[in-house]
Amino acid sequence: MKTVFDLKQTTLPVQGTDARFPVNRVYCVGRNYAEHAKEMGADPSREAPFFFGKPADAVFVPTGEVPYPTRTSDLHHEVELVVALHKGGSSLTLEQAREAVYAYAVGIDFTRRDLQADAKKQGRPWDTAKGFDFSGPVSELVPVSKTGWLEKGAITLSLSDHPKQRGDLSDMIWKVDEIIAELSAYYTLKAGDVIFTGTPAGVSAVNKGDEVDARIDGVGRLVFRMV
Repeated sequence: MKTVFDLKQTTLPVQGTDARFPVNRVYCVGRNYAEHAKEMGADPSREAPFFFGKPADAVFVPTGEVPYPTRTSDLHHEVELVVALHKGGSSLTLEQAREAVYAYAVGIDFTRRDLQADAKKQGRPWDTAKGFDFSGPVSELVPVSKTGWLEKGAITLSLSDHPKQRGDLSDMIWKVDEIIAELSAYYTLKAGDVIFTGTPAGVSAVNKGDEVDARIDGVGRLVFRMV
């Protein structure tokens, strides 16, 4: 008897088209805004960026609601510019890195902060703090052909109409092309890779019933309720 596995690849919608972007790998950049680095107790100087990952199926476009995860009592929001690649390679130049960008989105890197703090204390990996189910909601992708290359623009997040995070893309310590080029020194990037590029200051706890409203000028808006 032949065994058949019904495995479905994660895909994301592309604004204004019927196309679906197939997600390969998901990379995230830590502490890429100086004020956020400070609030996390880190040095905001331009040290080499560090990376972590999420499973591909942790990234999705919500349809109004996002489930609050298990095993945490301190879930934090982190609004981020998300970059989707349609080209890859290793040891990319900055020009090649810019050419690799296909689209942008508004994303949230949800973090089980209590589990992350415990992992840090014990010198353990962050996987359960960062890579859980539904930990990476995003808006639909907006092709860079529509937005142009983004170097500035307000990035904000509100909880139930209460402003929490506000920054500007120009505040990034490492810019998008620099992130991609540096990442390509560690991994051979591929079409379908998605990168969360860091969050500004103001991260705080999210509770069931909160409405999350995240926006990035020139990219769009992501709104949903925690349930």
